[in-house]
Amino acid sequence: MKTIDELLAEGVTGKRVFVRADLNVPLDSTTITDDGRIRAVVPTVKALAEAGARVIVASHLGRPKGAPDPAFSLAPAAARLGELLGADVAFAGDTVGETATATVADLADGRVAVIENLRFNAGETAKDDAERGAFAEQLAALADVYVGDGFGAVHRKHASVFDLPARLPHYAGYLISTEVGVLKKLTEDVKRPYAVVLGGSKVSDKLAVIDQLLGRADRILVGGGMVFTFLAAKGHEVGASLLQQDQLPAVREYVERAEKNGIELVLPVDVVTSAGFPDLKTKAPSDPRTVAADAIPADQMGLDIGPETRKLYASKIADAGTVFWNGPMGVFEHPDYAEGTRAVAQALVDSPAFSVVGGGDSAAAVRTLGFDENAFGHISTGGGASLEYLEGKTLPGLAALED
Repeated sequence: MKTIDELLAEGVTGKRVFVRADLNVPLDSTTITDDGRIRAVVPTVKALAEAGARVIVASHLGRPKGAPDPAFSLAPAAARLGELLGADVAFAGDTVGETATATVADLADGRVAVIENLRFNAGETAKDDAERGAFAEQLAALADVYVGDGFGAVHRKHASVFDLPARLPHYAGYLISTEVGVLKKLTEDVKRPYAVVLGGSKVSDKLAVIDQLLGRADRILVGGGMVFTFLAAKGHEVGASLLQQDQLPAVREYVERAEKNGIELVLPVDVVTSAGFPDLKTKAPSDPRTVAADAIPADQMGLDIGPETRKLYASKIADAGTVFWNGPMGVFEHPDYAEGTRAVAQALVDSPAFSVVGGGDSAAAVRTLGFDENAFGHISTGGGASLEYLEGKTLPGLAALED
């Protein structure tokens, strides 16, 4: 795959460069609560602008229904991008309509514009190849060159990710090049021991990656809501905790395979519980209790790993050569249940291992809990994309950048 450095060497002055970014940031009304994904694309946009390109930044945000929806406008993201670049960024209120066409036509060399949410057009996510292709043709008319830098979307077969690169000279931006390089370190010539920390709410979201990791990892540490299906699979009472009954057979099989293959499958020895789910908006104090992982009361739900488990997991991370972490250990958004996630993050910071934080909620947790991002080997911008790469899947957005 050609890189942005090759494009810059060829010269971009006066060229319209379409940058498919990932500006899918969390919003509280119009306030961005985590700008990590916007900051991640700044190096690519800045390099192109400084080289004289006319930069058109495009992205999705949320899941609108293929039509304009003010709740999912990219206007706040465009404003934040301008602040980070230290330059005015034009904003077009549509994707391929008159406003976008006029905004792009008015761009001077070295200037940047953001067009509105790509998913406001049904063609972006269409299953029908012809419909997706038609939208890609309209996007292609806006630009001379395509740069893919939205790693968080490369696992989607969408018009701007998969179909558009086929219609323009295409290159990988700095973020995608970095992400792919990091993921190769997790799949090729891995420095061992290789420890994987998996959390998040549903075990069903992680089944495919667990299946792959059972042949690659040395240790798998499990937390978050998904751990209660593992505990139930081992015959333990999990009370009112999140439990996916339909996944019990698969989890039992994974437990058996891990033991057979000599892989450490590490589960909590204690958990922090409460009689109800905490109020995440007010952060009002709840009633946390620490109980043994095999003795959760019937009226309690597990919401975090306990203090002994935090020590155990930290010890399993301490001597690792490589650590991949995807998914918080508990309801980190509430202070009563954030300590498990904090402990894992701190263990990664303290460990000499090459550490990768696998995007999504894990990346948000690191920032929310106040950790220095530079203390980790890499913080991915794409949780789903990272997992699918580790599953061994072909990612449409990466395949489209290959020649």
